[in-house]
Amino acid sequence: MRLPPALFAALIAVTLLLSGCATAPPSNISNSCEIFYDKDDWYEATKDSFEKWGVPIHVQLAIVHQESKFQYDARPPKDYLLGFIPWGRKSSAYGYAQVKDETWDWYRQKTGNWGADRDDFADAVDFIGWYGSMSYQMLGISKWDARNQYLAYHEGHGGFKRKTYNQKAWLVQVAKKVDNNAARYRAQLGKCRERLESGWSLWPF
Repeated sequence: MRLPPALFAALIAVTLLLSGCATAPPSNISNSCEIFYDKDDWYEATKDSFEKWGVPIHVQLAIVHQESKFQYDARPPKDYLLGFIPWGRKSSAYGYAQVKDETWDWYRQKTGNWGADRDDFADAVDFIGWYGSMSYQMLGISKWDARNQYLAYHEGHGGFKRKTYNQKAWLVQVAKKVDNNAARYRAQLGKCRERLESGWSLWPF
Protein backbone atom coordinates (compact mmCIF):
# COMPACT_ATOMS: atom_id res chain seq x y z
CA MET A 1 0.00 0.00 0.00
CA ARG A 2 1.33 3.40 -0.98
CA LEU A 3 1.38 6.01 1.79
CA PRO A 4 -0.09 9.47 1.15
CA PRO A 5 2.71 11.98 0.48
CA ALA A 6 1.91 14.01 3.62
CA LEU A 7 2.08 10.92 5.87
CA PHE A 8 5.30 9.74 4.21
CA ALA A 9 6.90 13.16 4.75
CA ALA A 10 5.80 13.14 8.39
CA LEU A 11 7.34 9.71 8.97
CA ILE A 12 10.62 10.86 7.42
CA ALA A 13 10.64 13.94 9.65
CA VAL A 14 10.05 11.85 12.79
CA THR A 15 12.81 9.41 11.79
CA LEU A 16 15.29 12.25 11.26
CA LEU A 17 14.30 13.82 14.57
CA LEU A 18 14.79 10.58 16.48
CA SER A 19 18.11 9.98 14.73
CA GLY A 20 19.28 13.44 15.70
CA CYS A 21 18.30 12.88 19.33
CA ALA A 22 20.24 9.62 19.39
CA THR A 23 23.49 11.21 18.25
CA ALA A 24 23.24 14.67 19.82
CA PRO A 25 25.33 15.27 22.97
CA PRO A 26 23.52 15.29 26.32
CA SER A 27 21.85 18.62 27.07
CA ASN A 28 23.96 19.16 30.22
CA ILE A 29 27.45 17.70 29.90
CA SER A 30 28.61 19.24 33.19
CA ASN A 31 26.43 16.95 35.32
CA SER A 32 26.94 13.19 35.31
CA CYS A 33 23.41 12.49 36.53
CA GLU A 34 21.90 14.61 33.77
CA ILE A 35 24.12 12.88 31.22
CA PHE A 36 22.75 9.48 32.19
CA TYR A 37 19.16 10.71 32.47
CA ASP A 38 19.51 12.01 28.92
CA LYS A 39 21.26 8.93 27.52
CA ASP A 40 19.75 6.04 29.42
CA ASP A 41 22.02 3.35 27.91
CA TRP A 42 25.25 5.19 28.68
CA TYR A 43 25.29 4.33 32.36
CA GLU A 44 25.38 0.61 31.61
CA ALA A 45 28.14 1.20 29.06
CA THR A 46 30.36 3.05 31.55
CA LYS A 47 29.53 0.58 34.30
CA ASP A 48 30.46 -2.36 32.05
CA SER A 49 33.77 -0.69 31.23
CA PHE A 50 34.46 -0.08 34.93
CA GLU A 51 33.70 -3.69 35.87
CA LYS A 52 35.85 -4.98 33.00
CA TRP A 53 38.89 -2.68 33.29
CA GLY A 54 38.67 -0.92 36.66
CA VAL A 55 38.70 2.69 35.44
CA PRO A 56 35.86 4.40 37.33
CA ILE A 57 32.88 5.98 35.61
CA HIS A 58 33.74 9.54 36.62
CA VAL A 59 37.22 9.26 35.09
CA GLN A 60 35.76 7.89 31.85
CA LEU A 61 33.31 10.79 31.65
CA ALA A 62 35.97 13.39 32.37
CA ILE A 63 38.14 12.10 29.53
CA VAL A 64 35.24 12.04 27.07
CA HIS A 65 34.29 15.57 28.15
CA GLN A 66 37.80 16.84 27.47
CA GLU A 67 38.33 14.98 24.23
CA SER A 68 35.04 15.53 22.41
CA LYS A 69 32.47 17.27 24.62
CA PHE A 70 30.40 14.11 23.97
CA GLN A 71 30.28 14.70 20.19
CA TYR A 72 30.17 11.30 18.51
CA ASP A 73 31.90 12.50 15.33
CA ALA A 74 34.44 14.91 16.83
CA ARG A 75 37.63 15.43 14.81
CA PRO A 76 40.72 17.63 15.20
CA PRO A 77 40.66 20.96 13.33
CA LYS A 78 41.71 21.04 9.68
CA ASP A 79 45.28 21.84 8.78
CA TYR A 80 46.21 24.38 6.12
CA LEU A 81 49.30 24.66 3.95
CA LEU A 82 50.63 28.23 3.78
CA GLY A 83 47.75 29.20 6.02
CA PHE A 84 44.99 28.88 3.43
CA ILE A 85 45.30 25.67 1.36
CA PRO A 86 43.28 22.79 2.94
CA TRP A 87 45.75 20.03 3.89
CA GLY A 88 43.76 17.37 5.72
CA ARG A 89 43.46 17.29 9.50
CA LYS A 90 46.07 17.64 12.21
CA SER A 91 45.66 13.96 13.15
CA SER A 92 43.46 10.93 12.51
CA ALA A 93 41.82 11.21 15.96
CA TYR A 94 38.09 10.63 15.79
CA GLY A 95 35.00 9.98 17.89
CA TYR A 96 33.98 10.34 21.52
CA ALA A 97 37.44 9.44 22.80
CA GLN A 98 39.46 11.11 19.98
CA VAL A 99 41.46 7.98 19.23
CA LYS A 100 43.99 7.90 16.40
CA ASP A 101 43.79 5.21 13.72
CA GLU A 102 46.89 3.33 14.87
CA THR A 103 45.87 3.38 18.55
CA TRP A 104 42.38 2.15 17.70
CA ASP A 105 43.89 -0.69 15.66
CA TRP A 106 46.11 -1.59 18.63
CA TYR A 107 43.06 -1.69 20.92
CA ARG A 108 41.07 -3.88 18.54
CA GLN A 109 43.99 -6.25 18.06
CA LYS A 110 44.66 -6.61 21.79
CA THR A 111 41.01 -6.98 22.83
CA GLY A 112 39.66 -8.83 19.80
CA ASN A 113 36.88 -6.25 19.57
CA TRP A 114 37.19 -5.97 15.79
CA GLY A 115 33.71 -4.52 15.30
CA ALA A 116 34.33 -1.56 17.63
CA ASP A 117 33.59 1.92 16.29
CA ARG A 118 34.99 5.18 17.62
CA ASP A 119 31.64 6.92 17.17
CA ASP A 120 29.88 4.35 19.37
CA PHE A 121 29.80 5.50 23.01
CA ALA A 122 30.01 2.01 24.50
CA ASP A 123 33.07 1.17 22.39
CA ALA A 124 34.69 4.52 23.21
CA VAL A 125 34.41 4.10 26.98
CA ASP A 126 35.55 0.48 26.70
CA PHE A 127 38.64 1.83 24.95
CA ILE A 128 39.20 4.40 27.71
CA GLY A 129 38.91 1.67 30.32
CA TRP A 130 41.32 -0.58 28.43
CA TYR A 131 43.84 2.21 27.88
CA GLY A 132 43.66 3.22 31.54
CA SER A 133 44.26 -0.40 32.52
CA MET A 134 47.31 -0.46 30.24
CA SER A 135 48.55 2.78 31.84
CA TYR A 136 48.27 1.09 35.22
CA GLN A 137 50.12 -2.03 34.07
CA MET A 138 52.86 -0.21 32.16
CA LEU A 139 53.31 2.93 34.25
CA GLY A 140 51.79 2.16 37.63
CA ILE A 141 49.23 5.00 37.32
CA SER A 142 46.23 4.43 39.57
CA LYS A 143 43.07 3.88 37.58
CA TRP A 144 41.40 6.45 39.85
CA ASP A 145 44.04 9.12 39.18
CA ALA A 146 42.28 11.22 36.53
CA ARG A 147 45.12 13.73 36.20
CA ASN A 148 47.91 11.29 35.40
CA GLN A 149 45.63 8.95 33.49
CA TYR A 150 44.84 11.85 31.19
CA LEU A 151 48.48 12.84 30.78
CA ALA A 152 49.31 9.27 29.73
CA TYR A 153 46.24 9.25 27.49
CA HIS A 154 47.33 12.43 25.73
CA GLU A 155 51.10 11.85 25.55
CA GLY A 156 51.09 8.09 25.11
CA HIS A 157 52.83 5.69 27.45
CA GLY A 158 56.28 6.47 26.08
CA GLY A 159 55.71 10.21 26.33
CA PHE A 160 54.46 9.94 29.89
CA LYS A 161 57.50 7.90 30.86
CA ARG A 162 59.74 10.60 29.37
CA LYS A 163 57.63 13.27 31.13
CA THR A 164 57.07 15.22 27.92
CA TYR A 165 54.16 16.98 29.61
CA ASN A 166 56.66 18.97 31.69
CA GLN A 167 57.42 20.99 28.55
CA LYS A 168 53.71 21.68 27.98
CA ALA A 169 52.34 23.99 30.64
CA TRP A 170 49.01 24.18 28.81
CA LEU A 171 48.63 20.38 28.95
CA VAL A 172 49.32 20.29 32.68
CA GLN A 173 46.49 22.81 33.11
CA VAL A 174 44.18 20.69 30.94
CA ALA A 175 44.99 17.61 33.03
CA LYS A 176 44.11 19.59 36.15
CA LYS A 177 40.77 20.49 34.57
CA VAL A 178 40.13 16.82 33.77
CA ASP A 179 40.87 15.97 37.39
CA ASN A 180 38.45 18.66 38.62
CA ASN A 181 35.74 17.47 36.23
CA ALA A 182 36.22 13.89 37.40
CA ALA A 183 35.85 14.96 41.04
CA ARG A 184 32.64 16.85 40.22
CA TYR A 185 31.22 13.94 38.24
CA ARG A 186 32.02 11.59 41.11
CA ALA A 187 30.23 13.78 43.67
CA GLN A 188 27.20 14.10 41.40
CA LEU A 189 27.04 10.34 40.83
CA GLY A 190 26.84 9.84 44.58
CA LYS A 191 23.47 11.59 44.50
CA CYS A 192 21.88 9.60 41.68
CA ARG A 193 23.64 6.22 41.63
CA GLU A 194 20.78 4.52 43.48
CA ARG A 195 18.29 5.64 40.85
CA LEU A 196 20.63 4.65 38.03
CA GLU A 197 21.19 1.23 39.59
CA SER A 198 17.47 0.65 40.13
CA GLY A 199 16.73 1.00 36.44
CA TRP A 200 13.19 2.06 37.37
CA SER A 201 13.19 5.43 35.68
CA LEU A 202 16.01 7.68 34.57
CA TRP A 203 13.74 10.67 34.07
CA PRO A 204 14.49 13.38 36.66
CA PHE A 205 10.81 14.02 37.35
